[in-house]
Amino acid sequence: MLVKQLGEIIKTRRKELKITQPHLAELAEISTNTLYKLERGQGNPSLEVLEKLAEVLGMEIKLEVKKG
Repeated sequence: MLVKQLGEIIKTRRKELKITQPHLAELAEISTNTLYKLERGQGNPSLEVLEKLAEVLGMEIKLEVKKG
């Protein structure tokens, strides 16, 4: 999945839950700047950051392996 698409998914879910960016960053224990960049489709988030965000947002991370 492209980082831009991932950022849109996170942003959409955050808005559904009516959480501000600074509040989500605090809850996920990541920097606000990291969240800003991620939602704009910039940067290269670590799996740890994605796991923290997924937990707070009530989501899960699924990895797909494509063959061939």
